[in-house]
Amino acid sequence: MKIKTRFAPSPTGFLHIGGARTSLYSWLYARHHHGEFVLRVEDTDFERNSEEATAAIIEAMEWLGMGYDEGPYYQSQRMDRYKEVIDQMLEQGTAYRCYCSKEQLQADREAQEANKEKPKYVGRCRHLGAHEQDPSKPHCIRFKNPETGVVTFEDAIRGSISFNNEELDDFIIARTDGTPTYNFCVVVDDWDMEITHVIRGEDHINNTPRQINVLRALGAPVPTYAHVSMINGQDGKKLSKRHGAVNVMQFKEDGYLPEAIVNYIARLGWGHGDQEIFSREELVKFFEITNVSKNPSSFDYAKLNWVNQHYMRELSPADLATKVKAFVDYDVESNALAPFAQVLQLYVERCHTLKELAEQVKYIYQPVTELEEAAAKKHLKSVEVLQALKANLAEIPASEFNAQAVHQVMQDTATALELGMGKVGMPLRVAVTGVGQSPSIDAICAFVGQEQVLARLDNAIAWINNQAAQ
Repeated sequence: MKIKTRFAPSPTGFLHIGGARTSLYSWLYARHHHGEFVLRVEDTDFERNSEEATAAIIEAMEWLGMGYDEGPYYQSQRMDRYKEVIDQMLEQGTAYRCYCSKEQLQADREAQEANKEKPKYVGRCRHLGAHEQDPSKPHCIRFKNPETGVVTFEDAIRGSISFNNEELDDFIIARTDGTPTYNFCVVVDDWDMEITHVIRGEDHINNTPRQINVLRALGAPVPTYAHVSMINGQDGKKLSKRHGAVNVMQFKEDGYLPEAIVNYIARLGWGHGDQEIFSREELVKFFEITNVSKNPSSFDYAKLNWVNQHYMRELSPADLATKVKAFVDYDVESNALAPFAQVLQLYVERCHTLKELAEQVKYIYQPVTELEEAAAKKHLKSVEVLQALKANLAEIPASEFNAQAVHQVMQDTATALELGMGKVGMPLRVAVTGVGQSPSIDAICAFVGQEQVLARLDNAIAWINNQAAQ
């Protein structure tokens, strides 16, 4: 049997992290078993669907590297097929026309709630004879769900799950305007597309018995179902915007690598021993849906940042520079002394995203216009130190202004002023970078260049004098 999975998003918004994980698990399962992966767009909610959302979902999947073998199929283009199946079910007696008004249905619901019964359709039109039906009058179409028995399916993640048919009602498969409903369309689609494994969120568990009953009524094979648990934030509540980015493409805009996102979300509920970092080939090799946990996962930005930093370090200097350039708003060619790829290697161990890297190296390519207040107040106290540094750094021949020469000046200045290296290095760091933390300041000075270093020391001296005058 050829394994065939599908991802079937509704184009009512962006691809969120939970949907991306479901898609990834479906993709990995198909690839692991040398099967096929189908993309199907469930766009029958005409009021909420948008072409922009569809494009955004496909863009996000492409960014994550989840190519599909078939599709994208669009439910909105399959209306004739749904009507064909509904007509067939009406003829066979597995579906029927329902003429109940909204007022009748509401009254039924209120009566059931008053009797503390589970609200469901009472079956008023279930046994109407042919002479009692008039297709020209407003009506919907309901599925004639079995009234007795049990629907049991073996969830690949959760084990055996059962529902009593008497708890399920005759749900609507076509609305009064003729448009088919989700629980019907998905059944026909899975049947026509020969889907063998349906991997989706746990919020669909209650839909599964209804869909299985329709499949059986159609004489169609029942796929294997696997329901993935939700993703929570660190506070234990369902992941949402309040926890940070949940839109997959927002992670791209924030400077995360697709390899890192794929690696991280794969591990949100699945694992292979104690291994944390997986190449895509390893994910395909090791992934099995039966190894996915049925417990909720917790989205941890600290862990994601660690994973992303790993993948940034794995990039070649040239590739890293190319990717970071997408986040710079300054001219990286403006300083011939600071090849961008080399500069980034000085910072990559300190940063977690491409965007952060771009921000951290900014001061090497453009003047420092503002000093970090806390760092300046703590370390910029002595004009004497800065003046000594400036004088000594100015004596270095331009052709010999490198990290070693700067370091020697720092040592000589500290000795002459009878100060520890920190009392010299930190003022120099704040003056040149504008911040209190950075990689080795002698290497940074070499990248910034002698002319700019001296100019920034002048600015720092002016800042101290200005503070003293206030």
